[in-house]
Amino acid sequence: MPGMRGELRPWGHARRWLRDRATERVVALRRSRCRSCLGTHVLLPVVTLGRRLDLAGVIGAALVAKAAGVGHRRVAAALGLPRTTVRGWLRRFAARAELVRAQFTALAYALDPELTPITPRGSPAADALEAIGVAARAAARRLGPAPPWSFAAGASGGRLLATQANTPAPLVAVR
Repeated sequence: MPGMRGELRPWGHARRWLRDRATERVVALRRSRCRSCLGTHVLLPVVTLGRRLDLAGVIGAALVAKAAGVGHRRVAAALGLPRTTVRGWLRRFAARAELVRAQFTALAYALDPELTPITPRGSPAADALEAIGVAARAAARRLGPAPPWSFAAGASGGRLLATQANTPAPLVAVR
């Protein structure tokens, strides 16, 4: 965990609702406890984002559809989700787009220093999505294939849609 100095030890399980499109299910997630500060943490699977019910792939599909010019009502109807949920994702991503673009661009070049320049797409959100896609492809070449939104969730530490616009997403260190 960022900022933690102690060792994380198993500390039972937590229950959490997860939704993939319109299917909801309860999953048991591992909980850990820091030996030095005694704080507990729920360990999220890489397919999720922090404080979000829906899986990263569902949220990513909504972001891509919006970049293609589809409105939030049509995206929500296609995904079978409430309009307010989808609108919230789109607004949160738009607020963080420049930060996400900068961080995923840096990660892409760390994964593949020989990349050509990333092509701007015309809006901050579209540019951020392009950077995520380029970084995901660079990671797949270097580390092996993985679903792009699982990569984005993992590389951002689950904070791709963090609630504070100025909270940077911790990117995976590449050596």
